[in-house]
This record gives sequence, C-alpha cells and structure tokens, in this order.
Amino acid sequence: MGTDISGFLEYRARQDGHAPAWHDAHDLDSLYGGRDYDAFGCLFGVRNYANFRPLAAHRGTPTDLSAGVRARFEQVAEWYGEDGFHGVTWITWAEVKAVDWNEPAEKPDSRLHQYRETPHGLRMTGKSAWSPAFAEAVGLERGEVREWPEGSEWLVGDTLYRSVVLRRADAVPPTGEWQPVWTAMEALAARHGDENVRLVVWFDD
Repeated sequence: MGTDISGFLEYRARQDGHAPAWHDAHDLDSLYGGRDYDAFGCLFGVRNYANFRPLAAHRGTPTDLSAGVRARFEQVAEWYGEDGFHGVTWITWAEVKAVDWNEPAEKPDSRLHQYRETPHGLRMTGKSAWSPAFAEAVGLERGEVREWPEGSEWLVGDTLYRSVVLRRADAVPPTGEWQPVWTAMEALAARHGDENVRLVVWFDD
C-alpha cells in the first residue's frame, strides 16, 4: 500500500476589519498529484528512505487553522477515524525560499540505485533496499540490509548497483512536480508576505 499526500495552501490577512487570520486558498490536489517518496522525505520526513534532514516534519496541526482546512480535517477524521491519516505538518513560504537545494542528505540513500548500460550511457532503472541478485552476489542473508559508503558500486550481471547520496534538488527538482505549488505560494506571498503563506499537509496509507 502506498502513501499519498493531501493538504491546503493558506494565507494570513485581515478581512472586514478583523484581526489577521488564516484563510484557505488552494487544495493541494489542484496543484500536485504525485507520490514521490524522495520529496515527501526531503520536505516532511515521511517515507524518508533517502535520509534527508526533513525541512518541516512532525509539527502537527496549526492551532490557528483556517475554517476551511479545519472543516476538511474534521471530514477526514469522520471518514477514516483519527488514525486514518498521519504526518500532519506545515511549512511557510519564507522557509521554502530559504532552502539550500544543494544540501545533501545526511547519509546515503537506504536503497541502492540500479543502472543498465545503453547506447547513450548508463540509464537508471530503479532503486531498491533489497535485491535477491545483489544479495547473492555480495553474500547478504535474506532480508539483510546494510549501509554502504557513498560511491560504492557493484556490477551484477548487466545491472550496476550504486550507493548514492541525494541532494534536495534531486528529490524536489526546480522544474518538477512541486513547481506549481511553489508558484502558487510565491504569488500569494507577493500580496500577503512570505511568513503569511503556508502549506499544511497530511498523509494517508
């Protein structure tokens, strides 16, 4: 079973003379429809197989949620129960703007990256924490997983296995699936301020 992300973009502003409050702006589903665990781990610490220092993990539900997002949380809890979702957290546009996208993960990816030679050079074919062919070649017991130094590699048959340290830009490319989310947050921040725009997310399996 896979893990999916849900969420909302919110902005904080005065309305009708009242004190500043948070308002919902966009459902995340309208901007992002992926299921990229490297991005989930890099940003929010969920399915963090690549071993990033998460940017915004386990912050919980903001106490000052907008009415629209609070209603959505209550609806999800009614449908699935309070255990039906997890990893609730949030991040502001100011924090996203400050990210060093060249920052490497804290240690190598727990999945070995797999490549095959093509007429145009090596082509990545996948990554996995466990491969029977690789385990047999290096003498691992069934289900045994080890941490290998960055750059370690083994050619097993026609597959090259390599230990790789990802960088944040590998997990969240600047022109990748998260670009529409960042563009929407940036547009809201231009009007309301960087600290007054945030993304609230949660996950379900």
